[in-house]
Amino acid sequence: MSGLEQLYQQIIMDHSKSPHGYGLTEGDVTSHQRNPVCGDEVTLALRWSADGTRVEEVAWEGSGCSISQASASLFATLATLAAEDAEAGNAWTPDDLQAFIDEFREALRSRGQIPLDEERFGDAAALSGVSKFVARVKCAMLAWVAAEDLLTRKAAGS
Repeated sequence: MSGLEQLYQQIIMDHSKSPHGYGLTEGDVTSHQRNPVCGDEVTLALRWSADGTRVEEVAWEGSGCSISQASASLFATLATLAAEDAEAGNAWTPDDLQAFIDEFREALRSRGQIPLDEERFGDAAALSGVSKFVARVKCAMLAWVAAEDLLTRKAAGS
């Protein structure tokens, strides 16, 4: 295993053991996603700005393998960093979030051909290696699919 692969494995283990953004509150609008093959589960909440134009926070709860739990934690970390940089225009709008999800999905479905850009995805680039293991892609996608579901519901007004 290369040094980079070891580092990526350590990032995944760290986020699965000490997750960021973990813990939902009463009243959160959530999306619950489950991988029926392995039993991984993630429930995600996107908290929007008062005007509904940008993500201010991501919260989640779940159980399952280290990949699904680390991916949810890494997603929450990315959203938090973007929200903290809102004054510079970096907070995720619905369109930005959808583009982020699409790019993540494309990389994970590429079977290792498209690595996640570390500058754009930060530590979540550690999940690039998952794309080589088709059975694990759904694990890594759970939180991202939950976010996409919440975006779709927001757009529909529900």
